[in-house]
Amino acid sequence: MADTEAKVFHIEILREFSTRVFVHLGVPKSDAMQAADVLASADLRGVDSHGVARLRSYFDMLSMGRINPQPTIELVSSTLSTATVDGDNGLGLVVGPQANRIAMDMAEKAGSGWVSVRNTNHFGIAAYYVLEALERDLIGWAMTNSTKMVAPLWGAERMLGTNPISIAFPGKEEPPIVIDIATCAVAYGKIEMARRKGESIPSGWGIDSAGLVTTDPDAVVAGGALLPLGSDRERGGHKGYALAIMVDMLSGVLSGANWGPFAPPFALRHEIPTRSVGKGIGHFFGAIRIDGFREVDSFKRQVDDYIRVFRATKPAPGTTGPLIPGDPERQAEQLRRERGVPLILPIVGDLRDISAKTGIPFD
Repeated sequence: MADTEAKVFHIEILREFSTRVFVHLGVPKSDAMQAADVLASADLRGVDSHGVARLRSYFDMLSMGRINPQPTIELVSSTLSTATVDGDNGLGLVVGPQANRIAMDMAEKAGSGWVSVRNTNHFGIAAYYVLEALERDLIGWAMTNSTKMVAPLWGAERMLGTNPISIAFPGKEEPPIVIDIATCAVAYGKIEMARRKGESIPSGWGIDSAGLVTTDPDAVVAGGALLPLGSDRERGGHKGYALAIMVDMLSGVLSGANWGPFAPPFALRHEIPTRSVGKGIGHFFGAIRIDGFREVDSFKRQVDDYIRVFRATKPAPGTTGPLIPGDPERQAEQLRRERGVPLILPIVGDLRDISAKTGIPFD
């Protein structure tokens, strides 16, 4: 079989395997289930780069003692609606959800809640957190900085993370608007997936070590960099660059985490920064009570109307018309719940290797 071929697994098989792996590595059962839930959410929503494809990195980092399996998550400062959380170098998949719950609890009491997080690591897909806010009729925000992968506009070296932003708005009868975007031209995970599949990447995604635009994912990995959202100045690259800085400020500088080129790596193969300017990487969560602005049902009906107006837009030639943010992920989730999650063979190989090392059955 070629690496581009896939095997299909029921989501509960993947969830159970991830949970048992985390427990094997010393993570308490409830935390392991939480971590596995974040990964499962990514796989269901079609964000393959952030699901069980990441389990190898978590396994390696926990095995080497680079992540604390049993952190003491601490509230280090707070007001009625703001807080900073220290994650004690715990799994971002555990620290992130707890900090997000703090923000949502604050919002329900004070109208809004804003929580910055330091001393943590990769927290999965940002959309996971805003979907949790929707369950409580809140507008949710989530963002995180990450290790350097992205060149600043007119720069030829890695200085910023992919620094994603997510925000979601609930509808009444229509599905919610769920925005989840990286502030670079593409998520680094898509470069990894292209490498595993032996495919080229579109022009404008990345540069090589000389700072030249490349379509070779290996060149991006081997000393190159991703480009900011928009790619170059003429296509709005300054906007992606500015958004990445915004995420760094709220997630890193505000919390006391590392920022920019000093954010530590998540994968073992990535370069370790020469110095630290804070603790771990950082996240930022927000939650807003809708009834602090207007009646909730009235707001949701307006969101429904908004969605319907945009769906009725005259389609561009060769298209079915505009999508609403969150549509592709909802469609993927419906299909994958019914038919299972396709995993390309290199990922299946990683999971089998983890199975062999832990004795936990897989496949």
